[in-house]
Amino acid sequence: MPSIDFILPHWLYWGTLIVFPVVAMVMARRRQTTGYSLPIGYMILVTGGLLGLHRLYMRNLWGVLYLPVFLAILVANAQERSAREVQSEASNLVKTAERVIERAEPRVSGAEEKLAQLRAELDAAEEGTFAEKRAERMLEKEQDAIKAAETRLEKARTDLETARPELTQAGEARAMWSNVAFGAFLVICAFMALDALLLPLLVRSARERLRAQDHPPADADPDSLEAIEAQAAARLEAIEHEKVSGDFANVGAGWTGAIDRLSYYSGEFVSYWAVIAVFAYYFEVVARYVFNSPTIWVHEGMFLMFGMQYLIAGAYAALTDAHVKVDVFYAEWSPLRKAVVDLFTSIFFFIFAGTLLVTGWIFAMDATVVDEVSFSEWTIAYWPFKWAIAVGAVLLILQGISKLASDVATVRNSLQGA
Repeated sequence: MPSIDFILPHWLYWGTLIVFPVVAMVMARRRQTTGYSLPIGYMILVTGGLLGLHRLYMRNLWGVLYLPVFLAILVANAQERSAREVQSEASNLVKTAERVIERAEPRVSGAEEKLAQLRAELDAAEEGTFAEKRAERMLEKEQDAIKAAETRLEKARTDLETARPELTQAGEARAMWSNVAFGAFLVICAFMALDALLLPLLVRSARERLRAQDHPPADADPDSLEAIEAQAAARLEAIEHEKVSGDFANVGAGWTGAIDRLSYYSGEFVSYWAVIAVFAYYFEVVARYVFNSPTIWVHEGMFLMFGMQYLIAGAYAALTDAHVKVDVFYAEWSPLRKAVVDLFTSIFFFIFAGTLLVTGWIFAMDATVVDEVSFSEWTIAYWPFKWAIAVGAVLLILQGISKLASDVATVRNSLQGA
């Protein structure tokens, strides 16, 4: 299988984080219509064509044929990785054995000459002297060294005899499984190329089936699958319309309303980053298991993105009352009592948010001054992520001020009404 050496450029990473949510927000505000879209079909073909998801999107069961071919790629790549591990181990064993043989053979082959020289020195030494004892020790040491060398040499020859066939077999197996994976990949590519040409026809056929389901004959069974699907599509369209029209049902007016809208839009903006993560991790899975080319940037880019999302979405969570809290008693209280308690607890809220702002500002300034980058080969700049701490803190403080004004208004109106 060919490898993938693509590394996401920094400008494309940031451009996607900015442009994609804007486009998604615009599309989300368009009136939802039922049916099949040709652009979406091509998008799914590009992103999920290896699995035949473009055909499954149009409920075309021929897309199931993609799955066994894709599974064959995964199995072949797994076998190729196993063969590569065996090949690596056998290669290391062969190299180690060859080095041992290269070093031990000269010593073993010249052992008799060396031993004869040491024996002659022992015979020449005067009995009972230090020279005799030294010669004996040298002879014993050399005999032990030669014996150890012979043992290593014998083991190395045995390892070499065993490892060379394993190395050859592993290399052949690796090449075979790589060819199988590449062949299956070419089959899927051929399927995708054909479907790229047939996709307009497939979308047209899917739309015709959908129209037939939406307008069943007058005598059609109301409990049939087509009738049920038509009713479900109508309900889904109504729900989507109600959701869009009710997005700002609880947003106030005036300056507090402006803050609420800012919190809402910022939370909606970063929420679409989760969709980017789906595509990014899909690319990582395909690169790792199909092309045996794991990436460096996907995991790092996504956890940095989710860190910014967590910080910037804090104001949205405060607006929608989505932060985790224990409200066993709070939920049953009157609006006045809730407002009074919220006014008291806002002290702790602003202490936290202020600390987050100051700390985030310090972190961001330090990272900007030194132009801090990641330690990975991707080397993306860290200062934009550090500034997200300060931005999230500012949004949170603004939303806290809006909530504070709302609570004060609730208390004032309750007292005036009393």
